[in-house]
Amino acid sequence: MRVFLLMISVSALVLTVSPLPAQDKPAQEQPAKSKIVSVGLFKNGLAIVKREIEVPGPGTYRLDDVPEPVHGTWWIDSPGVETSVEMRESEVADDAAPAGNLQEELAGKLVTVHFRGGKLGEMRGTVLKLNESPTDTARRTERMLILKTRTGRLYVDIAEIAAVDVDWKDRATAKKPVLILRVAKADGKALHVTYLTHGLSWASSYRVDISDPKSLKLELGGVIRNELADLKDAQMRLISGFPSVQFGHVKSLLAPKASWAAFFQELRSGGRGFDQALLLQNTTSNDRGYVNVMALNLSANPMGEGVDLHYQSIGKRTLAKGDALALTLAEGKATYERIVEWIIPDNRDEHGRYHARARSEDEPEDPWDALRFKNPFDFPMTTGPALVTAKGQFNGQRTCYWVNAGEETCVRITKALSIRTRNVEQEVLAKGNGEADIIYVGGNRYRRSTIAAEIAVSNHRSENVKMLIRRRFSGELKSADGDPKTFLREEGAYSVNKRNELTWTITLRPGEEQKLQYRYNVLVAH
Repeated sequence: MRVFLLMISVSALVLTVSPLPAQDKPAQEQPAKSKIVSVGLFKNGLAIVKREIEVPGPGTYRLDDVPEPVHGTWWIDSPGVETSVEMRESEVADDAAPAGNLQEELAGKLVTVHFRGGKLGEMRGTVLKLNESPTDTARRTERMLILKTRTGRLYVDIAEIAAVDVDWKDRATAKKPVLILRVAKADGKALHVTYLTHGLSWASSYRVDISDPKSLKLELGGVIRNELADLKDAQMRLISGFPSVQFGHVKSLLAPKASWAAFFQELRSGGRGFDQALLLQNTTSNDRGYVNVMALNLSANPMGEGVDLHYQSIGKRTLAKGDALALTLAEGKATYERIVEWIIPDNRDEHGRYHARARSEDEPEDPWDALRFKNPFDFPMTTGPALVTAKGQFNGQRTCYWVNAGEETCVRITKALSIRTRNVEQEVLAKGNGEADIIYVGGNRYRRSTIAAEIAVSNHRSENVKMLIRRRFSGELKSADGDPKTFLREEGAYSVNKRNELTWTITLRPGEEQKLQYRYNVLVAH
């Protein structure tokens, strides 16, 4: 029988529950049934999987579905069980998907190679079965198809191949990994295996409706995407927090295509890849971002004991591989306050010198409309995008950061373009005779400067505006109008100057302008 180029890829898992004598052969293996009974989904691309395996008694069992666990997370809940991943020659279904490695798939088969453009005639030969380790396979470029012909070896550039005609005398076979379980003792109950793996995760989002001027409606939604395996009636829990998975980027050596070379390379990478990029995103890491916790009400509801991870069950779910699910997880109401927030960033380095600062999300330099409210849920609000609407109209979308139950937060909406702002500074000589005030700190020379500054804000709206002004600066405050609150910022611990923040809360009437003056001393490297 002649078949036109089949490219085949098969993966299998074998489980062994108890150590058996060395003379026991694969023929004694029994196929085992397994299913995923529960999953816990993190927001960083990882999931905790609990798989149930039917084991009627002692013996050796095989699973064709081989997991790819994260390093150090593969555990079986029964003693006396050994697992191994082994390569087995198995028949391949006619409709199996191709793997893309012709050398492995067609090894031992007589083939006829047709070239692109008809530049060369047909080449006929037997595809060699190469004797190499998985590490050698990984290192090989796989650009060449190696044939054995009547005259010797023929190396064919795969890029030049238009088609390969294969002579199948028998059923197509291919080596595939299987998971073997060797069970010493069994009471007829199923075994359970737990591990962390990639391919199943969720993303959170919020909808904030402020149609009511006093009370907002808050809706928490989630989207689950399954790229792992078919799930049927699996108990599903969504996990939020800041999960510490130090080796989340390292595949276990039990993974089908694992090798020592790849394992050590992943260890050396330290997570500077896909997983690290995901964890650095605010929407998955639950970092507070720009939120000034000192300016908010920090009261919160007690949430119990243990680590700061929240598990939210959504019941049993059926979700095929490749499918996605969107659902509403919670709804609540909260009183809120509309404010305009203006953050004026610190423009000095640790030595008191001016420096150019790139605009960032943490310190945007522009006034923003924002909402201040308390988390109405009885569980923490996880980090995610918040869509703000009013009377069915879109207002804006910004990130809402982690908020404990009952804790206050501030969510931005959009830039307040009708609020005009200005901040100016000038240096005033500390001594009346025009001489610089020089001091030494740790043997280094600094000039003490007095800075006179003024903030001006004006309201071009037809309504009263409550405004929160936050001025960050380096130095020691001498005086300020309006009796602002002063906070010491922790990033100034290693600076010659203290890192401070002044916070004013003012109300502007329609068309009103207010000016606030303040002075501070700063040490400047000289």
